Amino acid sequence: MFVDRVSVKLKAGNGGNGIVSFRREAHVPLGGPNGGDGGNGGSIYFVVDTNKSTLLDLRYNKKIVAKNGENGKSKKMHGAKGADVYVKVPQGTLIKDANTNELICDLCQVDQSYEVCKGGKGGRGNYHFASGKDNAPEYAEQGTLGESKDVVLELKLLADVGLIGFPSVGKSTLLSVVSKARPEIADYPFTTLVPNLGVVQVKDGRSFVMADLPGLIEGASQGKGLGIQFLKHIERCRVLVHVIDMGANDGRDPIEDYRIINEELKQYHMRLSERPQIVVANKMDLDNAQENLVRFKKAYPDVEVFETMTIIHEGIDKLLYKCMDLLEHTPVFPLVDEQEKEERVVYKYRPKEPVFTISNLGNGQYRVNGDKIVQLFKNTNFDDEKQALNFAITMKKLGVDEALREAGAKDGDVILIEDYRLEFVE
Repeated sequence: MFVDRVSVKLKAGNGGNGIVSFRREAHVPLGGPNGGDGGNGGSIYFVVDTNKSTLLDLRYNKKIVAKNGENGKSKKMHGAKGADVYVKVPQGTLIKDANTNELICDLCQVDQSYEVCKGGKGGRGNYHFASGKDNAPEYAEQGTLGESKDVVLELKLLADVGLIGFPSVGKSTLLSVVSKARPEIADYPFTTLVPNLGVVQVKDGRSFVMADLPGLIEGASQGKGLGIQFLKHIERCRVLVHVIDMGANDGRDPIEDYRIINEELKQYHMRLSERPQIVVANKMDLDNAQENLVRFKKAYPDVEVFETMTIIHEGIDKLLYKCMDLLEHTPVFPLVDEQEKEERVVYKYRPKEPVFTISNLGNGQYRVNGDKIVQLFKNTNFDDEKQALNFAITMKKLGVDEALREAGAKDGDVILIEDYRLEFVE
């Protein structure tokens, strides 16, 4: 089964907590603190595996979770680091943020890897906080939370040349003739349901990768037929080979076919119509082929046409040389359009996201949300007066107190942070 798009939830491991510990050994006076640090949480990496060709494995694995780091131990011993998770994906996979549709990474190089979700940092043990004023600190840091992300993985095939055209014009036959690929070939439309790749060897020693894509029809750019599902696989192709059934075996007009396909390329948002295009007049052995070719050249006098009869391998070499010559002078087209580039420029102003939000739950209850607030709360030991005071001072500096008052909080009201209940005191 060919799967080229999946959605996955990712959760990196949380960092382990540092601990409070003191040396209690015989004949060792004033041993001091020796609480160890927590281990870092595991991260999630995506790695290119050239042995994979689809995203099928991830279709049934909707959530990927890395392990948490272990808590620190006494004698200044570190907790174990959470194991990293390495997810293997095919070459050509794009990873996007599911909420913003922003591109996170493009895994198009062999053995390329990318850290998509970073694990939390382990908290420091109490021996880090010993000082001249406090040589026996009863305080250790909590580990930070690992990142959580909802991502969308899209596979866009890595091919130099893409075969396009209506169904049953001979694209699959052409691929089978010029490479060792063996796509399904039959005398009915939409025989090709998934993209097929083949390595083409030109007689002068040069080579390139060719993709046979499912046939397009009018309205493909709006999703008709197998349209958008496979138009995206053309995005990486630098050269397009437009195969036309010049014999009009199915009763279609070759001139109209050429116009419709090019119109669909224009309508698709990734500038597909700007790619160099080679027009192939296939099935020239049929009765009406020569007559239709004359009409075609009259309608499009500036278009160079390569005549082929793929079933008997005629006209193939000249076509392959043309493909190779174009590839040597055609740059790689960007997978991000100009509008998206404009939105990502570093100097464009974006309002700063609030550190926290206040929700009035009614009946004298208010909820405080925000990753920074939650992390600070979890890192505080409220049994220690110093830590509790530091927490209150930090909340005031961040503006939480003032925001609660503006929301209507009064003395004695309940403040909720995650599942914890605090009392608001004026």
